[in-house]
Amino acid sequence: MKYCLRCLQPNSRPGTVFIEGVCPACEFKFTSTKWDWQNRKRILKHVVHTRKAVGHESGHDSVLGVSGGKDSTRLALFARDALGLNPLLVAVTYPPEQMTIAGSRNLNNLNNLGFDVYQTSPSPTTWKLLMRAAFLESANWAKSTELALFSGVPQIAIENGLELVLWGENPGLQLGALETLGKEGWDGNSLRNMNTLAGMNEQWLLGQNIDESHIGPYLFPSKSEFEKHNLQVVFLGWAMGNWGLLENGLMSGLVGLQGRRDSATNTSDLIYLTSLDEDWVILNQMIKYYKYGFGRATDYVNEWIRTGRITRSEGIPLVQKFDGVCADRYIESFSSFIGITTREFWLTVRKFSNANLFDLSGHGRPKPLFNVGQL
Repeated sequence: MKYCLRCLQPNSRPGTVFIEGVCPACEFKFTSTKWDWQNRKRILKHVVHTRKAVGHESGHDSVLGVSGGKDSTRLALFARDALGLNPLLVAVTYPPEQMTIAGSRNLNNLNNLGFDVYQTSPSPTTWKLLMRAAFLESANWAKSTELALFSGVPQIAIENGLELVLWGENPGLQLGALETLGKEGWDGNSLRNMNTLAGMNEQWLLGQNIDESHIGPYLFPSKSEFEKHNLQVVFLGWAMGNWGLLENGLMSGLVGLQGRRDSATNTSDLIYLTSLDEDWVILNQMIKYYKYGFGRATDYVNEWIRTGRITRSEGIPLVQKFDGVCADRYIESFSSFIGITTREFWLTVRKFSNANLFDLSGHGRPKPLFNVGQL
């Protein structure tokens, strides 16, 4: 495993390619300092106003997927107040056992900010079965749920006759998931190529002994459906020069966002503001660490390094301390939800952990065999 020369991004991140030792996200940040962000905003405003619905019976001109968290709150305000849009906010919500109180309150906060929020919830029974299958097959329960979270937004756009689909950051430019890059930096129609959407398909869904009538919420519209309904996904983050974890959290906090109350030593959430609508993503970030050698703390620290808040050397101990942490209670509640024991949980995690990066002997949590940031 090799690390970026500028930050602590490892080359084990799926879909990333280093150029002369530098990761795509650092290259993006470096070149972005030279961009005219006001001009980008003007370009984006022209794009969205060209594609937005006019005179729609609902009064909405676009759709925006939201969870109620820091990023979606920031995006909703940017779309309305900076771009002059009136988006219909679409929230694909979790089953009651998974949804947090903070998540529910943050969705209500979007209502209080003056937005219409359309909530849709797939069958909890199907949700649980697919979550279990995805976890046992790949140790990534979110593969199935992300299908619904991503697919619901363009589905609702089609149902409502709205062509403009608003999204947040460009994962190709800002995270290094190069397969999602479109014809322009704001173009999100290649989002279908991202790892989750490309790796899980209708055949997989039908292979889980689930009736075909129940898989609809998990089907991302095909390329031909996009063309038929003239859908265009637009990455708003392309024109937001101060887009970031901390910036989004601070700005959303000023308008009512409720943060996480558990400590970072249990969650690896260094700013207490990520994935607030549910808690099991905490254990999924831990599993990501065991698979690829980096977790949530790495993503935080890398952004802080790129923005100059900390140095690369200052970030190393933070990653060493917080990457991969997850309190047992989250593992226990998740295991209970999908109907497995915690022993089965760890057997599955170890099965998919990277033996080149971790010591998988014994019965405790895997121990890293690498030194963070070592070039």
